Amino acid sequence: MSAHTDIGDTAPASMGESVIADVAETLGGSLNLRRTALRLISLIQPRLADWAMVVLPDPRAGVLVAVGDAAPAGVPLRRADLDDLPLGRVLRSGSVEQIHDTDLAGLIPVEPFQQSAVALAPAEVVAVGLTARGSTFGALVVLRRGDTGFRADELDVVARVADRAAVAFDSARLYEEQARVASVLQQSLHPPSLPDIPGVRLAACYRPAAEHLDIGGDFYDVTGSDHDWLIAIGDVCGKGVEAAALTGQTRQSLRTAAHFDRSPDVVLGAVNSVLCDLRVKQFVTVLCARIRARPGGGVGVDLATAGHPAPLIVRGDGRVEQAEVYGTAAGLVSGMRYGATALELHRGDTMVMFTDGIDEAWGAGGQYGMARLHALLPAYAGAAPEVVCEAVEQDVMEYLDGRPHDDMAMVAVTCVR
Repeated sequence: MSAHTDIGDTAPASMGESVIADVAETLGGSLNLRRTALRLISLIQPRLADWAMVVLPDPRAGVLVAVGDAAPAGVPLRRADLDDLPLGRVLRSGSVEQIHDTDLAGLIPVEPFQQSAVALAPAEVVAVGLTARGSTFGALVVLRRGDTGFRADELDVVARVADRAAVAFDSARLYEEQARVASVLQQSLHPPSLPDIPGVRLAACYRPAAEHLDIGGDFYDVTGSDHDWLIAIGDVCGKGVEAAALTGQTRQSLRTAAHFDRSPDVVLGAVNSVLCDLRVKQFVTVLCARIRARPGGGVGVDLATAGHPAPLIVRGDGRVEQAEVYGTAAGLVSGMRYGATALELHRGDTMVMFTDGIDEAWGAGGQYGMARLHALLPAYAGAAPEVVCEAVEQDVMEYLDGRPHDDMAMVAVTCVR
């Protein structure tokens, strides 16, 4: 059993400066709110306080959450329930509130934190607002047990620790919000599921760039009905919110044009007209494939491209062919006319459509390259499209060997009759 040390009697003034320095150094690179809170508490206990709790916003749930040793995963708090409590005043104004009696509910309003705090027979509980960029978004609550509370100089240290921590929490809060927005935007660039198309089986994969907050413009989409479908895969030049917005406009233009005419050359002409009319600064590469099952078996494919890599055809006997289809990227030249190329898929053939994040992936030996992709695919002749996508993705990632990479998107279309 360890004896309790009275922090107020033994802590030198330099200890406060040490805690402040450790908080600034340790929390500076933390970009997760809950982990940042737990790190802060580990730095405070026991040097500055005997117990600590952090109250932070949870933007996903729209509530506050209390984090501490008593509940590392956090306990939700409704802001409305705190309005009439001292903790509510701290959260509204960033002020400092102190409690010296045994009624701790004003600053510690939720279990299991109340129980763990009461068990320490506290002499004083102090709450300090977490304020950054002029806005109070949370609170640091600390407790001193024993016969004496915090000295004035120790309260100053608590306030300075809260100031340093608030900067780290604010950075983590912004990062998590950006990550959430990036995730929502990225998910909107792809259909939630692939449809069932007569005569073929579809599979797709998408791997975002290593820097996942740097939203890319790779996308794919499938639209149509009955026995007439259009598959599109594309890449918007650039990254970030602007690229994501242009991707959304491109997908909408593709779907609208395909509603009236699914000829891939007509669809690309319409997309190009829209982008040129918008006077966008970026260009877009798109590959469109019109898929129609033949009554007697097999699938007819009409291809057109706007500057996008041509697809590879993996025949059932292991031969790999690259379709001959060419065209200028959309959004560059007004009035551009696109040509279409026809080909046939027979039972067991797979058409692989991909973005340049695949063949231009950069490893120790330079670019991954089309030659390596050609050499890989014969081993998967006749395989399910999911297997083909997984094999290509795995081979590219092994080639990268942990290096940064661009977005990667791929759609595999296998003829099944």
